[in-house]
Amino acid sequence: MNERSLPPERTGIFLLVRRGVPITLGIVGILLALIEPIGRGWYLLLSMACIAEVWPTFRTGTDYLRTRRVSIRWDGAWVRSFRPLARALGKEDAWILSFCRWNNRKVREYFQVHRARRALVLLPHCIQAANCKAGIIEDLGNCFSCGRCPAGDFLSNALSANWNCQINNRSHKVYREVRAFKPDLIVAVSCADRLLKGLTKLPEVPSYVIPLQLPHGMCVDTTFCVPHLKAAMEALVEPNREENIQPLQVDVGA
Repeated sequence: MNERSLPPERTGIFLLVRRGVPITLGIVGILLALIEPIGRGWYLLLSMACIAEVWPTFRTGTDYLRTRRVSIRWDGAWVRSFRPLARALGKEDAWILSFCRWNNRKVREYFQVHRARRALVLLPHCIQAANCKAGIIEDLGNCFSCGRCPAGDFLSNALSANWNCQINNRSHKVYREVRAFKPDLIVAVSCADRLLKGLTKLPEVPSYVIPLQLPHGMCVDTTFCVPHLKAAMEALVEPNREENIQPLQVDVGA
């Protein structure tokens, strides 16, 4: 992957469902209103409600960012509603990641034009090799850069570009510290379930999200595409001239 170019965001099934279901119901309502005089008002009301439901998906740029809090929460409700069906079909992660790519597309449309000035990178602690003793949660600079996990590659990029970043191990602490930091953009790496949770828990902060790769299962020796993250930072964020890496502190009571 070219580090200076972001991959295309193929929204696929989420957008098909998010727009397709209300549009289909709206057309059905119009047809029923033409065919059945009795109840015509209700059918037209159904069609109008469907149009209102699908309209927010066409917002872009500043208009989208202004209404993002409501849009993400409503889109999240769609994800949760169809999640049991996706799970039954064995497509749960694909369904969630399709929503994540839809989110990324909207975020990119704005920040590729108006770059973020105060971005925060969030990484999960499970990118560290399971048997590694380096205390990267206390301080990312403790990484041994041995090449056995992506932490070393990330560290070299973070230091050279002066990224603000946090290695996290507890979601509730992350949400609290993100709100205290007040970034104008989050670039987050995590598994599909955590990405969905983060997007819906922090809808007020635009987030570009990158999925983890799980070659050994959940939370064990995970990895991710460091060039993808670097490309996101280069494309969406103004260069940071102040060295300010801020790792999340360990909860000593854990």
